[in-house]
Amino acid sequence: MPVVVVESPAKAKTINKYLGDNFTVLASYGHVRDLPPKNGSVDTDNDFEMLWEVDSGSKKHMKAIADALKEDNELILATDPDREGEAISWHLQEALTARKSIKKDTPVSRVVFNAITKNAVTEAMQNPRQVDMPLVEAYLARRALDYLVGFNLSPVLWRKLPGAKSAGRVQSVTLRLITEREMEIEAFRPREYWSVKALVATPTGKEFEVRLTELAGKKLDKFDLSDTTKAEMAVQAVSSRDLKVSSVEAKPASRNPSAPFMTSTLQQEASRKFGMGARQTMSTAQRLYEAGHITYMRTDGIDMAPEAVQMARDAISDRYGDKYVPEKPRVYKNKAKNAQEAHECVRPTEMSKDADALNLMDADQRKLYDLIWKRTLACQMASARMERTTVEVASDDAQVTLRATGQVVLFDGFLKVYEEGRDDVADDDEKRLPQIAQGDVLTKSAAARFAEEFTKAAGVTDEDLIDAGDKGTSGMQRKSGALLAEKEAVLGSQHFTQPPPRYTEATLVKRMEELGIGRPSTYASIVTTIQDRGYVRREGQRLIPEDKGRLVTAFLENYFRRYIGYDFTADLEDQLDKVSAGDAEYKKVLHRFWNDFSAAIAETADLRITEVLEKINDVLAPHLFPPNEEGTDPRICPNCGEGRLSMRTARSGGAFIGCSNYPECRYTRPFGPPNPEAEASAIPPDGKLLGEDQGDEIRVFKGRFGPYVQRGPVTEENKKPPRQSIPKEWPPEELELERALMLLSLPREIGPHPEDGIMVWSNIGRYGPYLKHAPSTSDRGGTNANLEGLDEVFTVGMNRAVQLLAEKVASRGKRGQPAAPLRELGEHPEAGGPVNVMKGKYGPYVKWEKINATIPDTVDPEEITMAQAVHLIDERAEKAGKKKPAAKKKAAPKKKPAAKKKAPAKKAAPKAAAKKAPAKKAATKTDE
Repeated sequence: MPVVVVESPAKAKTINKYLGDNFTVLASYGHVRDLPPKNGSVDTDNDFEMLWEVDSGSKKHMKAIADALKEDNELILATDPDREGEAISWHLQEALTARKSIKKDTPVSRVVFNAITKNAVTEAMQNPRQVDMPLVEAYLARRALDYLVGFNLSPVLWRKLPGAKSAGRVQSVTLRLITEREMEIEAFRPREYWSVKALVATPTGKEFEVRLTELAGKKLDKFDLSDTTKAEMAVQAVSSRDLKVSSVEAKPASRNPSAPFMTSTLQQEASRKFGMGARQTMSTAQRLYEAGHITYMRTDGIDMAPEAVQMARDAISDRYGDKYVPEKPRVYKNKAKNAQEAHECVRPTEMSKDADALNLMDADQRKLYDLIWKRTLACQMASARMERTTVEVASDDAQVTLRATGQVVLFDGFLKVYEEGRDDVADDDEKRLPQIAQGDVLTKSAAARFAEEFTKAAGVTDEDLIDAGDKGTSGMQRKSGALLAEKEAVLGSQHFTQPPPRYTEATLVKRMEELGIGRPSTYASIVTTIQDRGYVRREGQRLIPEDKGRLVTAFLENYFRRYIGYDFTADLEDQLDKVSAGDAEYKKVLHRFWNDFSAAIAETADLRITEVLEKINDVLAPHLFPPNEEGTDPRICPNCGEGRLSMRTARSGGAFIGCSNYPECRYTRPFGPPNPEAEASAIPPDGKLLGEDQGDEIRVFKGRFGPYVQRGPVTEENKKPPRQSIPKEWPPEELELERALMLLSLPREIGPHPEDGIMVWSNIGRYGPYLKHAPSTSDRGGTNANLEGLDEVFTVGMNRAVQLLAEKVASRGKRGQPAAPLRELGEHPEAGGPVNVMKGKYGPYVKWEKINATIPDTVDPEEITMAQAVHLIDERAEKAGKKKPAAKKKAAPKKKPAAKKKAPAKKAAPKAAAKKAPAKKAATKTDE
């Protein structure tokens, strides 16, 4: 039987089902080799020779493959159909050859399939090929470049910029995108402008809104109504004139569906619609792919196989009717920079099956599959037909012109199934307008709706309007940012221009794709890495650069600007694409890059940290030291008036602003622009002084393992002054002296235990508040018992303490007893043994023998069925590398009573039978 190797056990299970018993399908569990993280792994002096090392976790998987090849001397490499998959196949072939598991007579072939379906797998097996070396060489070049940049640039950061963790060829460029966007936001200055609209009614009494577009015969630009005075004049001009319809224009329009998903658009849409991060999206898509539900999810192609197009058209016709099927199939072409289009789009393998038909239990898988299925069907559906209507309304003297736009959907087409999300929501132009004819005289409606909008504005209530009466409402109108013409429905609204929005993962991936930075297989890992490094944080859906990220970007822009340039990075991707196409030699690409990059690294060798920090101070000066209201030098220390403020770095890696007169002047403030409120509550690197107690300063510090309070300074005589961690429930910025002293009084002696006289203590530990019954708190023995809340640490009395300790001692005797199940589902239908629903620390789970499977939030533990429980158990067994529960063997037929009577007469017989049993069992397995 040939040995087939894929990446994951889930994929191996599915493929084994299709290939049957004639093949041995094993998993490599991803890459089996990598460059060891040490100097010389890429030898730049020896033509970029690369030293590969088998990962310790991969050795057992390699051994399993090698052992299988001893029995079956044929190897089929069936890893994923992309550069990474090709590289894994190459690594497997090289590593197995090195350990002599592949011999001269061992046939080795490579097969690829874009979907894990029976037809795709069977067809791939009939069309084997050899490993594609241009693709492998493109991988080698990319891996060598990433190593050379990371391994040579990261140490420069460590030495010159304390606290920086790493730099990367693409990660640093992505970080620059986010940082530059934040600087745009900070430099943005809002600009005021006003809009005027009116609520009018047709002769039949139907209301609709119109907005002012021309005033005094001049077309209004966005900023023409730039202040309250001009807005008031415009409101009065509209409210004092009669209006009628000057023109009605209706135009047919159509909307075409979006292209099917590729990797980047799938990540963007999952982020918009579900808030799923790039990593979460790809992990979920991977599981759908391995289960055979969708095609390969790492692709920048948007074309579909002809048979898939036909399946989609058939599914549309069956579900929605022939009118939703266009005359000709739709063909899509990728416009993205550097698109390889090596594979199909991301689509369902069976168009006729929606999420309900697949009965997917995992909520993320269900949502993502539904999204892919709808988008794929929609891309082959008929266009939506609409009618767009524009109504012009004008005064008799043509001094004011107003406009209303609306849209009516005549045929929904693909919109019946799916509509693509948008990052920036445009003004609503899809309102349906009433029947209107040219020349209709319009009346201004009662102002009820606009008055409601007006009163919702800041600081204005219904009572305010009533009290205003005939006195006018101009003061309140200015306060609210709205102008309402009395008794008439004309409203002027104040607006301010908005800064560019921060990137979300969706818009960041879109921008990277536009610039040609990175590839589909790398987007998720890049976005995740910059967050894991602490360079970027995610608030809601938005990505915000941290201090470390700003500093790293500023450093790289000044000393390695070329290598984080957008054009340079995109050009390098072009060169790597040429390598994969066989049009360039990868070692020449490496030589050209390394010659210049190594020289840039050498130029930074003599840089001093103070020189680097001062340079960054100058670069970030507009951000760190903006002009103040007094017009004085913003870098003069506000504390001593003599020192100069500059950026400094702490041992923890965080940045802050400090005075050059340190230690005489200890003024500090957080990194960033001056913020008096934040400075008052922030904790500086040398601690925030809360006050004094018994002659000692009590300070709050932020340490490596969290915030803590400390009594007195660290000195030669007192290297470890009293300290106590601050509980999570108490914000360190808001901590007061009284509570700090309470913490420093811990551990608290409650008193000697009434039974044995040993001391009972209360304290706050790593896992929260607790009691300890032991001679001292440092004693590892004794009894510990949890307290319910922080307050109990300082208030618990002896009676309560004795009760809790007794309950703890009593519970120890029950440890050997199994926990009672929430529900008993019965015997496992295949393998036997009880299947129960249990209550766990992190939620309910299903238990069968030694396998515990978490129950998803979407499934009610009280309603879970045996079939669902078995499915969860099987999935958990695969992830843990355990065998799936095997079917129960049929019990052997009982021997006849006569045979039992003869057994005692010949005692050796049973032993002889027992010895033969294994051989018989083995023979049966071989026959199967």
